[in-house]
Amino acid sequence: MVAMLIMAGSGIGLYIAFFNSNNIGISIPFISKNDNNEIVDSGLLIVNHTHSHLEDFVVIPLEWINKSKEDLHIVYWHTSHGSQLTDGMDPLDEFMGNNDTYEYNSAGSGGALHLNEPASDDLTGNTNGFDDTTRTFLNANPIYNVIIWSWCGLDTNNASINAYLNNMNQLESEYPNKTFVYMTGHLDGSGEEGDVHYYNERIRSYCFTNNKTLYDFADIESYNPDDENYLVQYANDECYYDGDGDGVLEQGGDDASYNWAQYWQINHNGVDTYYNGGEWYSCSCAHSEPVNGNMKAYGAWYLFARIAGWNGTLL
Repeated sequence: MVAMLIMAGSGIGLYIAFFNSNNIGISIPFISKNDNNEIVDSGLLIVNHTHSHLEDFVVIPLEWINKSKEDLHIVYWHTSHGSQLTDGMDPLDEFMGNNDTYEYNSAGSGGALHLNEPASDDLTGNTNGFDDTTRTFLNANPIYNVIIWSWCGLDTNNASINAYLNNMNQLESEYPNKTFVYMTGHLDGSGEEGDVHYYNERIRSYCFTNNKTLYDFADIESYNPDDENYLVQYANDECYYDGDGDGVLEQGGDDASYNWAQYWQINHNGVDTYYNGGEWYSCSCAHSEPVNGNMKAYGAWYLFARIAGWNGTLL
């Protein structure tokens, strides 16, 4: 997706036009102003790889980390792929000095972030059922104000994606004081030409044009921490990619140079804590590699701080 800046007239300040792989352009307000030239909040919040570096995470003001822990009550439905987010969050506090700053638990006890992971469930094959599960849960547990559902494998058909978007929008209308976080599905090695990318683009476009909150799971794992794009080299969720351009993933081989995460980890400090020069930390990242889990965790805390009110950048 390519972005272009477009200046508009009265009523709107600055637009960003996004063009997807089919060259379909969508203009969305980045900085929006009313007729009195006052900046207004469009409601759009996109968290992607540009917010998921270690350097993005460490500059989140502590007051907004604490505000997240004070105000947010998060329920997160997922199975194994979705667990990458919390897999990365588990050892993060230790990496950051073991000060209990970045802890979470299912009850929000002891000053930790309140993040509840109900019994294993996800969106896959469930886009016409997750909404009723959500209603039942929220009606019984009204304290929760941030709702997240992840995919195991993205449903790649129009009916399922339409149902997902429509049901999320309906839930937002029924529970207007809660934040519903949309999510893309993990990479599968089919690249920009594949169905997964096509339907992920549909989710992104819907969120852009309708001012939704999106945690772009797929975009985060499309890049390494140095912003090198591996989606264009057919990367999959395990971080293998087509390193020699022959159209075949070197999946499962012994050569770490064909796994962007393994190669990056070998060449960066994964032994020390952050304040002692550490650049990544070990974590159990289902189906994937630790640095992918690291980036998912950084993006998650960025998301939570923004929902709590931090005035970070949108893109």
